[in-house]
Amino acid sequence: MLDACAELVDEVGYEGLTTTLLAERAEVAIGSVYQFFPDKRAIVQALTLRTMESYLQRLDERFASDDLTHWWDGVDAAIDEYITMHRTVPGFRTLHFGDVVDLHLLDEQRDNNGVIADQLARVLTERFGLTDVPELQFFLEIAVEGADALIKLAFRRQQEGDDRVLVEAKALIREYLYRQVDARQGVDLPVEVAQPA
Repeated sequence: MLDACAELVDEVGYEGLTTTLLAERAEVAIGSVYQFFPDKRAIVQALTLRTMESYLQRLDERFASDDLTHWWDGVDAAIDEYITMHRTVPGFRTLHFGDVVDLHLLDEQRDNNGVIADQLARVLTERFGLTDVPELQFFLEIAVEGADALIKLAFRRQQEGDDRVLVEAKALIREYLYRQVDARQGVDLPVEVAQPA
């Protein structure tokens, strides 16, 4: 049912999604839909949670590789995976992490991007040993909001994402996070960060 939901939101949007359409696409009785989900919001919430788990799993796999030597590589990986999901994961371009439905779809206390920032802070601190987690979470929340807005802009401009906008988004996020994290500790901006490809 979640796969059918993902296909449908790409085709008709969240507003056009109905439980009847979902039952037809999934080839199940409408009663089967209601057996698991009380309404379309609950279906989309389940799809969004699955998508977030997939995103975090992709990040864990990238972070486990030896290719990432600096926490900047982790930030790049997080942005790259987000872009890849826009291009490849059904329903993601429409729903993202649930903002279309509810800014608090993932957590009643935090907005969706705040939840993503918290998870990024967790994986960055575990993999690269970054400290001052409350401050890092705040800076990452600002970065996630900025990256999210610019990546959405890139995909509004072009079906597969406007590469010029995506390059600028990464440069902006790198510079911002450098100023907030490394510059405060007297760490030089890496050349590849100072001059993005």
